[in-house]
Amino acid sequence: MATKGKFIVFEGCDGSGKSTQLKLLASYLESKGEEVYLTREPTDSPFGSLIHSCLTGRIVTDEHTIAALFAADRLDHIHNALNGILRKLEEGVTVLCDRFYLSSFAYNGGFAPLEWVISLNTPAMEAVTPDLTVFIDLPPEEGMQRVSRRGDRERYETLERQALIRNNYFALFERFKERERVAVVRSEKDKEITQAHIRKIVDEAFGF
Repeated sequence: MATKGKFIVFEGCDGSGKSTQLKLLASYLESKGEEVYLTREPTDSPFGSLIHSCLTGRIVTDEHTIAALFAADRLDHIHNALNGILRKLEEGVTVLCDRFYLSSFAYNGGFAPLEWVISLNTPAMEAVTPDLTVFIDLPPEEGMQRVSRRGDRERYETLERQALIRNNYFALFERFKERERVAVVRSEKDKEITQAHIRKIVDEAFGF
């Protein structure tokens, strides 16, 4: 029987560099002989495609609908029989995921009732909990400077909203500190320095 894989989630505000850091960690783990599966939310499923359209404004809708779509996308992401998170973990694969339910709480929960958003995601929380969440921290002003260089902005990419979302994250870390294993890592200008901090945390946590 294969040893169950580790589930590591990357969180952060927009422009924090978490997607880059996730890929760098994947290369590091693969160099150590780990089988790694990279995934993200929103996913590329039909649910995720709807979310992308809402975030970019191609579909105009409200925060409650977006929160519900994220919850549905997440459940499919977890339970999908072909490439779901649970299946990969049971196969002994280390899963690195770009965003998970804490993103919904920080983002959707800032603009729709937080307790309702949490209730929507309770089935996901009961199905699987990350072994480690790495939060890449960056002041909102710096994050928005990075976002502005990308061109078009999405629904939550304003300085005011990013500041609120960052504060929400830290309130969530305190609220769920007995449940969630979170490591906060500063996003440095040199991405290799940031990655070195992440690798140290992961090595100490799991002995990879």
